[in-house]
Amino acid sequence: MFKESLLASMRIGTAVSVFAAVTLCQFASAQSSAPYPGKPIRVVIAQLPGGTADTVLRMYAEKMGETLGQRMIVDNRAGSGVAGLTALQIVANANPDGHTLLLVVPSFTFTPALVKDMPVDVIKDFVPITLLNRDPYLVSVYPGQPARSVKELVAHARAKPGTLNAGAGNFGSGTHLVTMSFLNALGIREQSTYVPYKGMSGAFIDAMAGRLHVAVSSIVSAWPHVNAGRLRALVVTGPQRSESLPDAPTVAEQGIQGVEATAWNGLVAPARTPARIIGKLSTVAAQAAKVPEIRDKLRNLGSKAIGSTPAEFRQVIETEIPRWRQLVRELGIAPN
Repeated sequence: MFKESLLASMRIGTAVSVFAAVTLCQFASAQSSAPYPGKPIRVVIAQLPGGTADTVLRMYAEKMGETLGQRMIVDNRAGSGVAGLTALQIVANANPDGHTLLLVVPSFTFTPALVKDMPVDVIKDFVPITLLNRDPYLVSVYPGQPARSVKELVAHARAKPGTLNAGAGNFGSGTHLVTMSFLNALGIREQSTYVPYKGMSGAFIDAMAGRLHVAVSSIVSAWPHVNAGRLRALVVTGPQRSESLPDAPTVAEQGIQGVEATAWNGLVAPARTPARIIGKLSTVAAQAAKVPEIRDKLRNLGSKAIGSTPAEFRQVIETEIPRWRQLVRELGIAPN
């Protein structure tokens, strides 16, 4: 009798397990085939409204939302701690259904080299969707600054050690690393003083007043000041000259090696987001990148609309991670 009861219980347990497994598969199948998007899409960004990345994101969000038939809501999480780690965690832990995305910038690829115990893995916990735009960093100076070329800047720094102030974002930001790389390549890192700013607006104010000798920023944020004559473009860090500032030479043209770098904005989703959703978002972003209004606005700011495939964006991420890691080691920056 005990043996028969045990066998009966085992049969019931097996049946329940099979039922649960089938139900789970049916649920997963229903999720994977459900119409997308089924509600507004939240895009988390670790930046205040009005910043460069926020401006670019809102351009795309409006057009992409129109095509998708659902709003794309920008969720600004400026107080996200070091390199936006809180924003990274929010999206990494979100339901991978395509309704929570993350706007990422170059810090996405160098934060792993600066933070000892990363709470997320930027490769394993996210899946790339698309690279929205790309633009070179710009080294600009106060118009009254006597140095009108990189060579003259170097001569000034060496003639008066400790008097050259170079400013950009906080320590560990993209502009900080680019600035230090630039000064290091010129051989004047030790003769210069780095001044960190919470935002580039403060750096521009000091540069326009002559208190800051060198400002390094994305070309998008500096272009209005350069265009108005409040700042003078010294050099761009991209592989080609900018269409917006054709008179500004590239670092390569100035004989500077190993400093090429670009600022960019892209979209990623939580890992395990269905491929069909990633593909749809990428396609819609590519369509938005071809809209004349977006292309013209970005071009006027010194940037270029991209709208890449997920594979192309993944290649950018996987190429930049080891490059930044090597640079951090070369500069002697200790991870926190």
